[in-house]
Amino acid sequence: MATRSRIAIENEDGTVKSIYCHWDGYPDNNGKLLLEHYQDRKKTKKLIDLGTISYLAPEVEPGDGVVHSFDTPTTGIVVAYHRDRGEDHHFTKHENLKDFFDSDIEEYGYLLTNKGEWLVKSAYNQFKGIKSVEEVLELLTLK
Repeated sequence: MATRSRIAIENEDGTVKSIYCHWDGYPDNNGKLLLEHYQDRKKTKKLIDLGTISYLAPEVEPGDGVVHSFDTPTTGIVVAYHRDRGEDHHFTKHENLKDFFDSDIEEYGYLLTNKGEWLVKSAYNQFKGIKSVEEVLELLTLK
C-alpha cells in the first residue's frame, strides 16, 4: 500500500510549489531522504520541477549514458511520471506555507523553507502540527 506525500519548496516571494509523491512518504523514508539529500535549494527545485513522482531517491537525474525509465529505473534515481513515463506534467502552486499545509498534503506534507529548514505535517495527526523533519525523526527514534 502506498504512503502518499506532497513535497514542496517555498519560493523567494513566499509562494509554494509542490508535487505529489506516491510511495514511501512516511518520515523514516521521505523525511530522512529529504533531510540527507535535499538541503541544496537548486537540487530541490530540480526535484519539484519534475512534477509528480512515483518515489523519492537520493538523486534527481540519471548520469550521462545511464538508462533510466519508469519500467527500468536506476537505483538511487527519482522516478517521475512525466520524465520517465511520458505522462502529463503536474505540480501545484500555493499562496504561502499556511495554504500548503492546509491543502491536501496526502498522508504527509514536506516543505523546504526559505531558511533551509525541512518542515513536515501529518494529515492524520501522527504528531501534532507542523514540525521540523529533524524533530519528527528524533521523536520516532525515541518510540
